[in-house]
Amino acid sequence: MVDFQCKRRYDWEDFLTIMRLLRGPGGCPWDAEQTHQSIRRNFLEETYEVLDAMDRDSAPDLCEELGDVLMQVVFHSIIEEERGRFTMGDVVDGVAQKMVYRHPHVFGTVQADTSDQVLTNWEVLKRAEKGQNTTADAVEAVPHTLPALWRAEKIQKKTARAGFDYARPLQALDKLEEELRELRAALESGKALDGPHGTREELGDVLFMAAKIGQMTGVDPEDALHRACDKFDRRFRLVEQAADKPLGDYEAAELKGLWQSAKKTES
Repeated sequence: MVDFQCKRRYDWEDFLTIMRLLRGPGGCPWDAEQTHQSIRRNFLEETYEVLDAMDRDSAPDLCEELGDVLMQVVFHSIIEEERGRFTMGDVVDGVAQKMVYRHPHVFGTVQADTSDQVLTNWEVLKRAEKGQNTTADAVEAVPHTLPALWRAEKIQKKTARAGFDYARPLQALDKLEEELRELRAALESGKALDGPHGTREELGDVLFMAAKIGQMTGVDPEDALHRACDKFDRRFRLVEQAADKPLGDYEAAELKGLWQSAKKTES
């Protein structure tokens, strides 16, 4: 047993103590064994659970899930504290310093009366802080671990701010249609999947341009795709319910008829 006084309500310092005790002698064997890599996926899963609670507008669940994300932040910080590289205090100080530095219109003398001006200043300060001398540097700094559509959107936002952009979303749609034709050509040619101008490359170009249209119109491409998945899920359920034999036994025209009926039923 560890030396710890249980309470009816814990504060921030209590939480840090709990996490240190879990990792320390006499603590939890599982917690003590964990590394950044072993709990890496947990961080992502907890974040998605926060988003799910937000989408459901559930205050109790959101409170709990935010706590789980905070636990992940503290867990990784404690691991680094043990390695002597930084502490949770350094994490808090670092983000506080950044917030003051990147809000000179609040904590300094810079004028920014609109959200657009704030975002423009933020980007300039961030690039200076990170030593990003060019837009290409800023693009490279977009995390490669982001979901691909979000990564594409962030890249496109940065290049658009530099003036590398289409004048209208319809021009981006023209480019998307061009990429679709190239994808069709790759499929029809039977080229190697991973070869130059093969299916993987051309499909990637199609998805990149679809994300570009989202960026230009203010539509979150991840959200749009999730909505499309939900719509497909609803319609496929109706198709399956209407079928009187295995779907694999239907002809293509019959499946199309079932799908069209599902669309009408849903609408």
